[in-house]
Amino acid sequence: MSTSVDGLVSGLSTSSMITSLMQVEAAPQNRLKSKVSTAQTAIASYQSVNAALTSLKGAADSLGQLSTWRAVKATSSSSSVTAAAVAGTNGASGTTVFNVKSLAKNQISTAKVPTSGDISSGTIQITTGPLDGSNDKVNTITLGDDKSAKGVAAAINAAGIGLKATVVTTGGASDILQISGAKTGTNAAFRVDSGLDGVTSPLTNVALASNAQLDIGGGDDNSDNGGYSVTSETNTFAKLMPGVSITVSKLENDVTVSSEQDVSSIANKIQALVDAANGTLNEVGNQTAYNATTKKGSPLTGDFSVRNISQSMLSKISIGVTYTNPTYDAALADPANKATLQKISISLSKLGVELDRSGRLTFDSTKFTTAYNENPLQIQTAGIEFADQMEKYAGDQTTNITSVITGRKNEIDGLNTQISSWDLRLAAKRTALQKQYADLETSLGKLKNQSTWLAGQLSGL
Repeated sequence: MSTSVDGLVSGLSTSSMITSLMQVEAAPQNRLKSKVSTAQTAIASYQSVNAALTSLKGAADSLGQLSTWRAVKATSSSSSVTAAAVAGTNGASGTTVFNVKSLAKNQISTAKVPTSGDISSGTIQITTGPLDGSNDKVNTITLGDDKSAKGVAAAINAAGIGLKATVVTTGGASDILQISGAKTGTNAAFRVDSGLDGVTSPLTNVALASNAQLDIGGGDDNSDNGGYSVTSETNTFAKLMPGVSITVSKLENDVTVSSEQDVSSIANKIQALVDAANGTLNEVGNQTAYNATTKKGSPLTGDFSVRNISQSMLSKISIGVTYTNPTYDAALADPANKATLQKISISLSKLGVELDRSGRLTFDSTKFTTAYNENPLQIQTAGIEFADQMEKYAGDQTTNITSVITGRKNEIDGLNTQISSWDLRLAAKRTALQKQYADLETSLGKLKNQSTWLAGQLSGL
């Protein structure tokens, strides 16, 4: 192993000289490191643009969903009846009036049990189901060593048959074994057939399993006049009105539930798309900006593909959308009649979307709402087409940017490989320089010794 002898003979700072020489030798590697840093900065900028495009694509996808255009908002005339819109494509405007005839309940059965001692011989048989023979299930529960009321309750809970059991301490001569159905509705009814021989009083139903029922137009009793009843195992009715879930909490008559097109939620989705588009334009502007005062550019100032994102997006928005005429009939087509043309072109201003003087998008929700109420089908078709076009555009741009990012990362990998190779070369060069200067100091030392000896010889003459 070579060591650096720092001027012991020559008086030179050889370590400083080696350091300076190594700085010169490392110049090519430093240039490679600078390229890596520049590429990493560019990648971060590309990723920022990509994130904005991803947000744009997501907002466009949300606006283009049919469920967005079929969304409804529901209202109820009663504080005890909750009406909520359900996401999906089957929402429709409408109104219904009903009486809450009954609420869904779970079965609760109780029996008095002794405060101590066994209440079962070891096996309990419980039948669960509607108890009408159609889908009943017989469950046999085998107890462990504990056959007391608490042991029975624990075994029922562990059986996983949809029942909950507990022992209530009353403070009197007997406790209460309470068995409840975990769910409401007649299908959750149960019956203890055998196994509770040691109870103080028979198991009694204090609450019967029942379904919730709504009567519309007088219910089934008035079916001749169009009345009907609907039932639910829970207090929620999901199919009474398309796209609306109704939950009841008490008996009540003449409850009105209405649903109407939720135009405001559509407007919010368009606003979100406009915001995402402006966010993309701003991000592209920031990453490609050039400061004329400082004469400095941004990481992507010279990247045409990124700068072109803004131009192509604004161009796409300015020309509006073109879509297939849903009423087009080739057999009836008349070139002189624009209403029967196969394609329809519409300005985005119909949707309330326009470009301002600064080249940014604006959205007028009032204008959109008015246009939608006048012609829902046209605005829906145009809105979905606009969303689909923007989603495809953002997706294509994201693919392009991702490809560039991948290329830059591959470039960085190649540069890092070269940098690693330079580490080996520089280490070998430093070792060689250290040996060279160490040998020099050794040679100078020998010469000095010879000079001293010669001087001594001459002085003795």
